[in-house]
Parts: sequence; structure tokens; C-alpha cells
Amino acid sequence: MGRHRTDELDDGYRASEPPPRRRSKNSRGRVLVPLAGAVAMAVLLGVAAFVIFNRDHDCTAGKLPLRVVATPDIQPALNKIAGNYNKAMHSIDSKCVEVSVTKEAAARTANALAAGKSKADFWVADSSLLMESMRAISGKDTLPQVEGSIASSPVVLAAAKASAEKLSGALQPSWTAMVSAANVANVDGPGRKVRVLALDPQKNSAGLAALLAAAGTAKEAGQDKALVGALKELSGQLAPDSNALLASLTVKSGSRVPVGVTTEQAIHAHNTKKPEAPVVALYPKEGTLSLDYPVTILTKDTGVLKAATDFKQELSSESAKKVLRAAGFRSADGKAGDALSEDKGFTPEAPVALDPPDGATVTRMVQTWTRLNLGSRLLTLLDVSGTMALPVPGTGMTRMQAINKIAAEGLGLFPAGSEIGLWTFSTHLDGKGKDWKENVPVGPLSESIDGALRKDVMASTLAQMRAKATGDTGLNDTVKAAYGQLTKTYQQDKVNTLLILTDGAGNDDPDGGVKNSEIIQYLTKTYNPKRPISILLIAFGPDAKKGKKQMETLAKATGGEAYIAENILQVRDFFLQGMERRLCTPNCDG
Repeated sequence: MGRHRTDELDDGYRASEPPPRRRSKNSRGRVLVPLAGAVAMAVLLGVAAFVIFNRDHDCTAGKLPLRVVATPDIQPALNKIAGNYNKAMHSIDSKCVEVSVTKEAAARTANALAAGKSKADFWVADSSLLMESMRAISGKDTLPQVEGSIASSPVVLAAAKASAEKLSGALQPSWTAMVSAANVANVDGPGRKVRVLALDPQKNSAGLAALLAAAGTAKEAGQDKALVGALKELSGQLAPDSNALLASLTVKSGSRVPVGVTTEQAIHAHNTKKPEAPVVALYPKEGTLSLDYPVTILTKDTGVLKAATDFKQELSSESAKKVLRAAGFRSADGKAGDALSEDKGFTPEAPVALDPPDGATVTRMVQTWTRLNLGSRLLTLLDVSGTMALPVPGTGMTRMQAINKIAAEGLGLFPAGSEIGLWTFSTHLDGKGKDWKENVPVGPLSESIDGALRKDVMASTLAQMRAKATGDTGLNDTVKAAYGQLTKTYQQDKVNTLLILTDGAGNDDPDGGVKNSEIIQYLTKTYNPKRPISILLIAFGPDAKKGKKQMETLAKATGGEAYIAENILQVRDFFLQGMERRLCTPNCDG
């Protein structure tokens, strides 16, 4: 029978029996024993190392998804950082974190959050300014607070490299110069040589930052009215995003050099994709605001929250910062990488930082933009009474010609989408007892009337207008009729205004009609602050001041304003002041 093994520790022999004597051949046995021990030790050490390694990279419980949403400009860089992070197998509660980064405009994400429909765990917006504006629009504090910044990109002016040299004599890089160039009422300013393009501040963070920077510097420089004119003009020059804006800078359009507003990083990205049509950054001399790319953790899940905190820490690592700088971003402290070198059209040193506005300032600016860009619905009443045929001393014009010029100047400030109409008034102008006549019905300037645009019909009608030699001034009857019609046809999405252009003699109706006290009573009773229709009255001529008190009473009854023009050029300011009043309507006078 075979030998039975009774003790593995004693090599299969009983401890009381001596082991059989082994043969020795060239001492090989003495070599193999320690070698076998070394191999065993290596295996044990390997197992120990495996156990230690997987203690931090333990994926035995599966994967832990972390859904990151980021704005389109920073998403590619974050996607690269996330890829490196995933390869490193970061483990949370025996699950390996798997980060996915999708792109979505910050405004869209903010709207989804406000509606409770966002599925993101982790959000990287492009600016805390936009988040403040979204809070203002939603009217409630539905957005969570940010938890720090991971990058920055200054908002700058931009021009095609090929045309940048032409700007030196027309526009020095500054916010005040941009406001002056964009001011629709400054027809003799730098706007003759420069066309300013902008981004919608309600949809684009760079556009909002530019608006806030320009508004702040304009206020300090006393450019309040110029700012209103600029904002009104820029509302019709908006690009949907930075890509479209930068592409348009390199396309020739007339003799004016296009200048836009965007971020350094957007310029870098454009030049990388389109090196044949490079754009250069122009840094405003007053300083600027920057996009700060705030991080917001949205998840409430305990495990995912741990993963989000870990990934947030990864974004502050030097390796992550290098990826971001290579993509044209600066670090949160303003440090630039090789992507923003001088030979590439940038200034590596961080530009002067303007003081960031507080939440209240952001809210006011957003409301200002919104109200300024409400559509305009304007009915103009033009005085054609006999006194309008009298000359205006020192001008070589009659009052009629001067008023027509004022009308053409003012109406030229309104964009094509505005709804405008024209009535003339005197006495018995459209049959016995009717003191007004509808010359051009209220409607969009871009709409066709008998084959011609309303804008052109307005211009030709004004040019042919003549005073009625025997006519008196049936102002009150006309105002009552016009105000009543605007009230009946009121449009909620527009600023509804009654504009009166006269030589300022007031109401003069030998046939009686509506008395001064009666028209004030009518306006006071009819005016509705929830559906405001304001009267803007502009008078020009030597008799204008005589009727100032009456005209002011008339306008104030509707929250409006009356202006006395001493020269034609003043009308630009008056129209801008009238536009300014829409910002405070219906509480302009307390």
C-alpha cells in the first residue's frame, strides 16, 4: 500500500520519524529552495499591492455616473479633463466615478433649473453675472449658489486683423468710444467709420458683461443719453453668438470697419478654426469685466455629491488648469497660457479689472435693456396751422420746414420693426368740424403701403407737407381723438406713445371744441398706468415758450414730457430723453 500523508507541515512524514536522506547533486537543491521562497514572496507582495491599489480604485460595485453640463465654449476642455479623470479610476463607495460632459447654453440650463427640469448633477456656467440676470428675470431665487470659479476670460473688443490698423484714427479701444460710435443720434461721430456689433445680453454672458462695462463707464463719463442711443442702435445689430459675430468681422460690408464685443477665448477659438481670417483682441483702456465660469453642484444624492466634490477638486489641479489655458482660457487668477501670446494677437498680462456690479445693478441693467427693446408704437401729430408758414429767424426755414426736419431726424431713430403713423392737425382739416387728418395709418415701418414701404411713405409725406394758411390750431380736439384711438388699439408688448410736433402756440380753436381744462380731465381719467400711453411733445419756434406751461400740463397728465427746442440739433437729445422715459414708465415722476 502507498504511504499516507499525515502532516503537511512535516512534508508528509510523522514528526517522530526522521526524514529520508536526500541525494545532493551539484547542490541544486540548496539553490531551488530560496528561489521558490522568493517567488512566493513576490506573489504575496503582488497580491498585497493589488489590494492596496484597488482600495482607491475599487469598482466592484459598478460605476457612479456624474452628469456635468457646461457652456459650449468650455465644454471641450472639460470633456478632456473628464476623460483623464475617468482613466484614473476615482472610486467612491466601491464605485468608479464616470464623468460625462454635455454642452448647453447657460441661459437654457438656468431656465431648466428654474422650471425644475434640469437633470444635471454638476453645472459649469460661463458667468455668475448671467445667473444674477436669470434670477432677476425669473423673479425668484430658484438658482443654487455657486461654489467658486475654475477659469476666466476677459470681455474685449474685437476686429479683423486685416482692418484693425484702420481703426487707429477712428476708434481708440474703450467702452466710451464704443458707446459714441454706436450712438444712433451721433450721426457725425465715429459711427461714420465704425459699425459696432453686439451680443444679446439676455442670452449671452459676454453680451451682458459688455453692457454692464459700457453702462458703468458711460455713467462715469456723463454719457447717459449717448448710452441710450447706443443701446437702441445695438439692439438692431445683435449677433446670435460669438461665432457668428467674429465671422461677420472678417466680411467686408461698405466702408465702415466692423467692431464686435466678445471674449478672449472666443477669439482664440475662432483663430484656431479659421487661421485664414484672424481676429485680434482690442483691450478697453478703462478695464473690463471677465467671464468667471462658476461651478454649481446641483445633485442631492449623497454618493453623487461625493463624486461631484471630488471632480470639483480635480478641476483645481494644475493638470486641469493647463488644459484650460491651452484652450484659450485664463486661470481664475488671470494667468494666461501660450494660447494667449502677443504673436497671436493677445496681451498675456491680465487686463485691468473693473469692479464687478452687484446683483441690484445687474437686475436694473437687464430691465433697462428689456424696456428699451420693447417695440415702439408711435402716432405722430404734426401741426400744419397757419403760423407754421412763418419764418424762423436765423435759420432760413419756415416753422413748417423746421418741424418737418425735426420729424425726419426723430423718426430716423426708430428701427424698421417700429409701428409708426402720422396725423396732421389744424382746424377743419378733414371736412367741417374735424381738426385732424390721418395721413399715414399706424403700422410697421417695414410694411408696404400701395407698393412703397411705410418708412418711405412717411418721408415723402413729410417732405410734401405744407401749412394751411387759414388754419388755426385745433390741438385739444386732435389729442383727444388720437389718444382715444391709441387707447383702443393698445399693444402690451410695445411702448405706446403719442408724439406732438408743434410751434408751441397751444390750442387755438375759434369754433370752441375741447377746452384746456377738459382735455386735462379727459387724459387724467383715461390714462391707465397698467397700459401706459405717454405724450411726448416737442415744440420749436419763437412762440414755443409762451405755451410751455400748457404743454407741460398736457404731457404730465400721461406721465410724459414736453420739450422746447431752441435749435434743430436739440431734437436728437429730446428723442433720446423720450426713449429714456420708457425705462421708468409709469413712475418717472415719483
